[in-house]
Amino acid sequence: MNIAEHDLFEALQSTPSLHARDSYLYKLLESCCLDFIGNSDFKSAEAKNVPFGPFGDLVMPYQRMGAIDSLDLFGLDELILFSFYLANKGRYKKTIDIGANLGLHSILMAKLGFHVTSYEPDDHHFDWLVERLQLNEVTGNVTPVKAAVSNEDGMSEFIRVEGNTTGSHLAGAKNNPYGELTKYMVEVKAAGDVFRDVDFAKIDAEGHETVILKAVPSAYWEKLETIVEVGTAENAQEIYSYFTDLKVGLFSQKTGWQKAKTVADIPVSYKEGSLFISSSSKMHWG
Repeated sequence: MNIAEHDLFEALQSTPSLHARDSYLYKLLESCCLDFIGNSDFKSAEAKNVPFGPFGDLVMPYQRMGAIDSLDLFGLDELILFSFYLANKGRYKKTIDIGANLGLHSILMAKLGFHVTSYEPDDHHFDWLVERLQLNEVTGNVTPVKAAVSNEDGMSEFIRVEGNTTGSHLAGAKNNPYGELTKYMVEVKAAGDVFRDVDFAKIDAEGHETVILKAVPSAYWEKLETIVEVGTAENAQEIYSYFTDLKVGLFSQKTGWQKAKTVADIPVSYKEGSLFISSSSKMHWG
């Protein structure tokens, strides 16, 4: 399968009701995507231009992050999000990427013309992020910020999980992190400032998502839309209760992006996909 030749992204845009992980389409496309990524030049540590469908050439040198590597950033759940960005090319202007990691989401949003501010507190990831923004020539559209996002400005302890640095997080966001841990202080930015005048946010905050979402001023949700990874059942309950009270819609990948009717519709980990939050009556898939 070659993403440059087969319009996978168009197929994903036209079939959002089949994006749940237990659907037949998901299982079919997942195997195809794994094959494509595993045999692509994304497995090379050299900076190579790799055709990536409607996004044009993409430069993402191979990078190991403990047990996880940069190839894992191209899973089908991520490709679904990329297809959503593509479908909303004309709707979003100012976006933020919280937990930017190596910058893949930021780069693809920038290639669509979005003005992106990328937040990444991990020392190593931030350096790799800046490098990849330069390699992809999107520095004019992306502002990298070496900081985490929380409910107020300040400093906070950060825990790098050396065995899987994609799971690194602010202290207290996860219970009982295990393995080799490196702890140091990082800057945190207040959500009230970070989300001001933003159209769209991608949030991958490793358990800190409820703190961030509840710190966003309620008036912002009149135009703000977000896609978030929910880390725990407790966070799912808190998010469901909070946004139900605000009368802001929750749309879950696990139900084919239907509007959540009960807390059971909310994903409780990345294994159940993402959650879309919006005051709109539906997701826009083109």
